[in-house]
Amino acid sequence: MNGTAHRHKKRFGQNFLRDRNIVERILSAAALDPGDRVVEIGPGMGALTDPMLSLAGEVHILEIDRELAARWRERPEANLRVHEGDALDLDWPRFLTTPPYKMVANLPYNISSQVLFKILDHRELFSRLVLMFQKEVGERLCAGPGSRDYGILSVLCQLWFDIRRVTPVKPGSFYPPPKVDSVVLSFEPLASARVPVEDWMGFRRTVKAAFGQRRKSLRNALTGGGWSVAQAEEALRASGIDPSRRAETLSLDEFARLSRQLGAPPSGRD
Repeated sequence: MNGTAHRHKKRFGQNFLRDRNIVERILSAAALDPGDRVVEIGPGMGALTDPMLSLAGEVHILEIDRELAARWRERPEANLRVHEGDALDLDWPRFLTTPPYKMVANLPYNISSQVLFKILDHRELFSRLVLMFQKEVGERLCAGPGSRDYGILSVLCQLWFDIRRVTPVKPGSFYPPPKVDSVVLSFEPLASARVPVEDWMGFRRTVKAAFGQRRKSLRNALTGGGWSVAQAEEALRASGIDPSRRAETLSLDEFARLSRQLGAPPSGRD
């Protein structure tokens, strides 16, 4: 972005990408063409945005920083759309009205997990996502059953997307440099859920409850989600799952079977 330097704001998790090699790898993974509509959360100084404005037909940027949003609104590009506000609070379907979109972003690390939950709720909007995360979060997203990194987001994202690593990113690729390594991942939506899921919210509720107390057995962890021990045991046995197992050992198919057997908790807890 042209103009005077912008002072980064720590409260917004601003670490501005400045490594052209990383930018090129991200754009290559996104495979943009003039017919594409793109969404970017946190454009910052435009390391990704500037080339995307040349490559894509329409670029929507979501910027919480009032000063940066004002500067982006001064840009002359006819294909730029500026949406000021918190990406977590903005009503995406209100302005993303002609899907599919590609999302390409260096996500602010302090909200990356919450953004993923919102993406999952609006997954029908996207044909591809290329996103940067703190390395630790990236490892969780790619982890499989039996790994200590396997968790809620691993299960929920792998249900709907093929996820692959694009490139590692070192702290020196940013200004100011973060204290952690990063990784870029691509998400390719599946035509349907990887395993049959009849009730998405029920599946999500089951996964959250199972990992809510991950050091406990499934029998005990599920009680934190509103089911009684007896109900948890009955559903687990009907699903062919040993009640003494822990959440990180279950496959996607086992979570799907368990959610079908559990149904909604009697307490009505979400």
